[in-house]
Amino acid sequence: MSAEGLSCGCITCGDEAIPLRVIELDGTGLALCEDEHGRRTDIEVALVAPVVPGDGVLAHAGTAIAKLDAAAVA
Repeated sequence: MSAEGLSCGCITCGDEAIPLRVIELDGTGLALCEDEHGRRTDIEVALVAPVVPGDGVLAHAGTAIAKLDAAAVA
């Protein structure tokens, strides 16, 4: 899945999911991720496991909800 033209709005809160790149995993189901502007955040990745550093994910509300092509978030 590519992030190009991707829009995923939450029907509950109205927020959109954002593409992130996995930087590192902590072994407990959390991943340190980075957005296209270099901002980093921890997200839960169990729904899209397995993931490895460099993978692209689509995240909403602190949870990865889909995998993306790594190039889509590079």
